[in-house]
Amino acid sequence: MTNKNQFCRFGCPVEAALEVLGGKWKGLILYYLRGETRRFNELKRLIPGITQRMLTKQLRELEADKIVHREIFQEIPPKVEYSLTNFGLTLTPILEALQIWGVEYIEEITKIRNEA
Repeated sequence: MTNKNQFCRFGCPVEAALEVLGGKWKGLILYYLRGETRRFNELKRLIPGITQRMLTKQLRELEADKIVHREIFQEIPPKVEYSLTNFGLTLTPILEALQIWGVEYIEEITKIRNEA
């Protein structure tokens, strides 16, 4: 008999989702990959402030979670492209909802801070 918790260490589904989306950079990486294949340097340009080391780390984690697909082309110099997997694409509505909420939040917090 196997313990089902050995396969899933999350206390609840929200915790599992936040593991994928959480942190400063993963959400942005996923946002910029939704619907588009991008190269490493393109992602780095789109996300000011992220270091090369951190981008590499985050992409590897997302790849290990089967959210991001990494394709290496055998050419010189080597070309690597990143895209969302089919499973990763299921995050698209969540990312778009976060974008909409973010716009509303920015408008609301701007009003509040201007009134103060």
